[in-house]
Amino acid sequence: MTESEFLSLADTCLQQAQDMFEQAFESDVWDVDCKRSGNVLEIEFVENGSKIIVNSQAPMQEMWVAARAGGFHYKYNGEHWLNTRDNSELFATLRSSAEAQNGL
Repeated sequence: MTESEFLSLADTCLQQAQDMFEQAFESDVWDVDCKRSGNVLEIEFVENGSKIIVNSQAPMQEMWVAARAGGFHYKYNGEHWLNTRDNSELFATLRSSAEAQNGL
């Protein structure tokens, strides 16, 4: 994959993650505040101040997630962003991390 192809996929991924959290906020599922700056999306849980950070790493062609549950790296397999260690899907991890952090 070329760098420009990766950057386009990464931008789409970040936008989808932001949309997911903003929809959850609008539906009163999670009280979150999303901030995006370039290739970094910061999701803050208003009630407890915990954060999930999603960012792209162009040199490695990976998406990285930092959450209370840990740090995770994802590579695109042509359909999904999969964890480089256990093949879990990025958006599934975001949902489970958000559920865990929302209850803190």
